Amino acid sequence: MILLRFIVRLLGFVLLVGLALLGGVVAIFSIEGGDTGLSIPALADLVSLPELGRTTDDFRAQLEADGPVATLSALGGLAAIVLGVVLIIGALSPTRERVLTLDDSEAGRLAARRRPLAQYATTLAERVDGVTDARVRAKPGRFGRGILKVRADRTRPTRRRELCQRIEQALEPVIRAFGLRSRISTRVGAGSSRVQ
Repeated sequence: MILLRFIVRLLGFVLLVGLALLGGVVAIFSIEGGDTGLSIPALADLVSLPELGRTTDDFRAQLEADGPVATLSALGGLAAIVLGVVLIIGALSPTRERVLTLDDSEAGRLAARRRPLAQYATTLAERVDGVTDARVRAKPGRFGRGILKVRADRTRPTRRRELCQRIEQALEPVIRAFGLRSRISTRVGAGSSRVQ
């Protein structure tokens, strides 16, 4: 799985760099007008595409003329350059896994991944009397406290408010240790999750 992810990222990066280089060559050859030097017809002759040179003559004439078409094409080119730079930055920037931090000190950081922490919290929530099934999602906060979302199925005679309090008490060690906020919702279980 890790090798496959690496190959996909490498292939995406290579294609992005190739597209950027191709765009750079076309931009350089678009500097001069006319049929010689750094022009689109000269590039077309260079790569043996004289048809492209004839096809782009009318289009180039419109772009080189003054007026709203030239302004619009300049803005479109500028937007394409900005988009290319953003894509290159996105491809080169490393992706960090968002984790829930337990302790952050000079010696290092002790953190937990979202899925294992959610699985642990699910086990704690399912041990509560009246809970027939539980699904927990742990989401780290971008700048502040993270959140622990619990969705529990309950038996029909169990009261919702009391069950939410018991689930919160069961999850208290996790909530307090990681500094999380909790959002607990319950519903009467359907089908196999109706009976405890």
